Amino acid sequence: MIRLTELRLPLDHSTDALREAILARLNIDSAALRDFTVARRGYDARKRGRIVLVYSVDCSIDDEAAVLAAHENTPSVMPTPDTSYVLPTVTPEGAGGPRPVVIGAGPCGVMAALILAQAGLRPIVIERGKIVRERTVDTFALWRRSELTPESNVQFGEGGAGTFSDGKLYSGVSDPRHLGRKVMEEFVKAGAPEEILYVSKPHIGTFRLVSMVEHIRGEIERLGGSYRFGVRVDGLITEGSPRRLKGLRLSDGTTLETDHAILAVGHSARDTFEMLREAQVPMVAKPFSIGVRIEHPQSLIDCARFGDQGGHPLLGAADYKLVHHAKNGRAVYSFCMCPGGTVVAATSEPNQVVTNGMSQYSRAERNANAGIVVDVSPERDYPDDVLGGVAFQRHWERAAFVAGGGDYKAPAQRVEDFLAGRPSTTLGDVVPSYKPGVTPTDLSLCLPDFAVEAIREALPAFERKLKGFSMGDAVLTGVETRTSSPIRMPRGADGQSPGIAGLFPAGEGAGYAGGILSAGIDGIRAAEWVIHAVTGSPA
Repeated sequence: MIRLTELRLPLDHSTDALREAILARLNIDSAALRDFTVARRGYDARKRGRIVLVYSVDCSIDDEAAVLAAHENTPSVMPTPDTSYVLPTVTPEGAGGPRPVVIGAGPCGVMAALILAQAGLRPIVIERGKIVRERTVDTFALWRRSELTPESNVQFGEGGAGTFSDGKLYSGVSDPRHLGRKVMEEFVKAGAPEEILYVSKPHIGTFRLVSMVEHIRGEIERLGGSYRFGVRVDGLITEGSPRRLKGLRLSDGTTLETDHAILAVGHSARDTFEMLREAQVPMVAKPFSIGVRIEHPQSLIDCARFGDQGGHPLLGAADYKLVHHAKNGRAVYSFCMCPGGTVVAATSEPNQVVTNGMSQYSRAERNANAGIVVDVSPERDYPDDVLGGVAFQRHWERAAFVAGGGDYKAPAQRVEDFLAGRPSTTLGDVVPSYKPGVTPTDLSLCLPDFAVEAIREALPAFERKLKGFSMGDAVLTGVETRTSSPIRMPRGADGQSPGIAGLFPAGEGAGYAGGILSAGIDGIRAAEWVIHAVTGSPA
């Protein structure tokens, strides 16, 4: 197979235009082109109103060697790379001993468990929350009736925090082994649309994620793995010096024997972080961000990004990515942008308000939303405590709960009022999507001064990049605090904690991922490390 890149065609090109572009690039006759598939489709929107589609394609042609030789100096013509995943081998002898455990059933834990199951190691998955369908009922109870279930919500339960999100599947991580491709292929097998394998900004949406999570669970169980829901890991059992993992103490009073456990607990498992600190698992404080969600009409964002071509079905609902470096030394940036989506209640602890963004696959809701967040660093903001970031988050989440009225409504403010430094008493044309509702107020009550100052400076700067961004009736809803884990758990080249052999920190909660795809990739890595540890082969 031959891969061609940078094939550029008009947005409304004809059905035959891509084939014709391939023939022209390779300078071959039509009969020589046996078949082709799209490997990637993106777009170039730098010239608004003249958007072009950009394709990479894999072609099967006659006499491939001669064609490649004729184009050896053409960077856009190359052999199709091998993106297949090779599962580490486990012999029957290597599969003996206690079964490995995966703690957490989010994207990292699920992919780790799937790889272990495919390798024949029959993992046990421990998940503190409920199965995804029951978890969905509990999550809707908070959104519709202000009823929080602390162990079953947006953060906790099968599928992890990514289940109630936009389902974005793109990442900035270096991936020379194409592990991201493995993640997405497994998602397609589980029911994701096949287009995620080739579009430049793939996404799935919450409703599809729910059924996919169920399908992957079924596959893990078919391969000999098992799940235990509604059970939290409350302690580690170790022996020897240096220490080695020998088991887990669970919240139901039982213990579970294991020599290998992948710790994929997610960024909001604050009580687990406390337990790990008491167990002397090495961890360090890491940066995260704090801010608000901003909502605009999706039509405004479509027009600002795509001009008259906004709304084209191949472009979908427009997104954006913005950064501003404020005079007070803080970076302000858009985070987890959700085109055609909603702002959702994402707290996991009573008497706190946390926001996040979510979209369905269609991205057809009226508003666009994104986090507008400001960087927080341990050195400046909580220098003396490894879990100081947790205390910082909780402080502002409680302040948002109070500012919102004390019933899980969120504090909200019009952009015009926020920039003028006055409380909002009513909202305007942009109807906030957050449920169970918002309370117009002053967001400076629930944000640190440095964040208020930086966001006030950033909004007009973003207006210069994206016309309409600082429109007066755009709605800010607070607070966004769970952008990433406030801690990182160091691990060695073999993936194990330097404090406890057999413990493998992984995913967002351990500070090694920042979204569904990167978490899934890290889950595969963690599973491979466990396989190497079980078999005694080098990692």
